[in-house]
Amino acid sequence: MSAPTTIDADLLERGGVRLVVDGPRATITLDRPDVLNAQTPSTWVALRTIGEQLGPDVRVVVVRGSGRAFSAGLDRRMFTGAPVEGEPGLPEITRRGPEAGAALIAEFQEGFRWLRDPARVTIAAVRGHAIGAGFQLALACDFRVAADDVKFCMAETSLGLVPDLGGTLPLVRLVGYSRAAEICLTGRRVGAEEALRIGLANAVVPVDGLDGAVDALVGQVLQPMPGAVRETLALLASAADGASEEEQLRAEREAQLRRLAELTALIGGQG
Repeated sequence: MSAPTTIDADLLERGGVRLVVDGPRATITLDRPDVLNAQTPSTWVALRTIGEQLGPDVRVVVVRGSGRAFSAGLDRRMFTGAPVEGEPGLPEITRRGPEAGAALIAEFQEGFRWLRDPARVTIAAVRGHAIGAGFQLALACDFRVAADDVKFCMAETSLGLVPDLGGTLPLVRLVGYSRAAEICLTGRRVGAEEALRIGLANAVVPVDGLDGAVDALVGQVLQPMPGAVRETLALLASAADGASEEEQLRAEREAQLRRLAELTALIGGQG
């Protein structure tokens, strides 16, 4: 099936993004393979719009790149000062002043933030380069299934910048503060074996097996009831955010009561 008509096709094209919705699964493809799926602000606007407009029946979102890379990060023209039609360059963000500049970056962040919403399971299918914004996009997802040629890299610090698309929190959650600091400050590339060992990747498969592995995972996460998946993801996020033991136990009780109420209503409706 094609993208829903409510999402502007021109917006998706400007962002270099394709969207296919097939029943409970949506697949988002970064589609600029000639530049290794480099991103622009329009990419983030397109991603944010998809998050806002996906229907409630979509339970799983797969994010992937076209061609031989997931995403090589921000379009290099944004760094060189070369004009990119319709895009705010990095100097323009500064010229807007602290408040307006922060508001613009907040809009960019929303393109990634919705992928962490427990309403849906999100899976990054990562092959080749996942650098900078590409790394942060993969980190925004619940799962990362990686091909054995993957290269994760947080390149922002080496460019005099910081990761600002929401990648720092999930990175620390996954690998711990010290290792996250080392990955960010050195800008080195993390290959498939290390990514699996330190928890960046949930699974590593051969390149030609990536699509099949993702399809299998999608099938597995679609088996439980949607409410149980949503509540479980919310509980895990609460724990990762540092909830106290008492707060977490209370959250579990409340979530379970909501599940029992729904299950009871379903059983009653079948009687």
